[in-house]
Amino acid sequence: MQFGVTMFVTDYSIGAAEFAVAVEERGFDALFVPDHTHIPAARTSSFAGGGDLPPDYIRNLDMFATLTAAAAVTTRIRLGTGICLVVERDPIVTAKQVASLDHLSGGRVDFGIGGGWNREEMENHGTPWHRRWKIVRERIEAMKAIWTAEEASYEGEFVNFERIWSWPKPVQKPHPPIYVGGDAPGTFKRVLRYGDGWIPSLGGAHDSDALKLERFSELAALARAEGRAPFPITTNATPRDHAAIETLEAAGVTRCLFGLKSAPADEVLPRLDKLAKFLKL
Repeated sequence: MQFGVTMFVTDYSIGAAEFAVAVEERGFDALFVPDHTHIPAARTSSFAGGGDLPPDYIRNLDMFATLTAAAAVTTRIRLGTGICLVVERDPIVTAKQVASLDHLSGGRVDFGIGGGWNREEMENHGTPWHRRWKIVRERIEAMKAIWTAEEASYEGEFVNFERIWSWPKPVQKPHPPIYVGGDAPGTFKRVLRYGDGWIPSLGGAHDSDALKLERFSELAALARAEGRAPFPITTNATPRDHAAIETLEAAGVTRCLFGLKSAPADEVLPRLDKLAKFLKL
């Protein structure tokens, strides 16, 4: 089992570089950063985590800027987008950002992607809510074309370009691993169609239903049928519980991410120290 952490780096939190160094020094395997370009001041979408929206969703730094700062001061940890809202990002620009980060980090990028929960946020980017997964698929397919072809083209309903050149190509071949988020109907179809792993959120819960044990078994069976077993699974918002983590490992989870509240260094570093005890499992 591998372990990592995820946190919004904000304008009031520990800095990206200091945080990344602390994560690597304590022996964690990965650092993931969430993504929101903005939060509409007026919205009807319910917060996916329940309750009021935490301030770090509003005041977070750009995902790729944060991970680039982390790449510059680390040598070992995986650097992940957790998750990148590709429905809000131009695929040609995003392909270059991911490839550049993979280049600068020496091939340490894990590209977590998802459809998002904030309807108003994505509509501000011109994305119709009911077509978001079709848009995600086309943008991922287009990015794969850019990463793997010297001269790339793509034709779809939402993404179209002919004969473009774009470098650098990713260090990892054919491209950084793509972890698809979500747990709605149809998720596994998407995961297996254009993903290399699954990144569900557990919400910190402990019971077997919340731990998604049946879902892990379902995905494992589907992956075996396609000759793709074992299939990597990274859990987000993993409970801080030894028994739950052992259960997840037995169910096929390969990496657990612990969520941290965005805060200054004097609060974050002691929390990292407490989480480091799980590395001894």
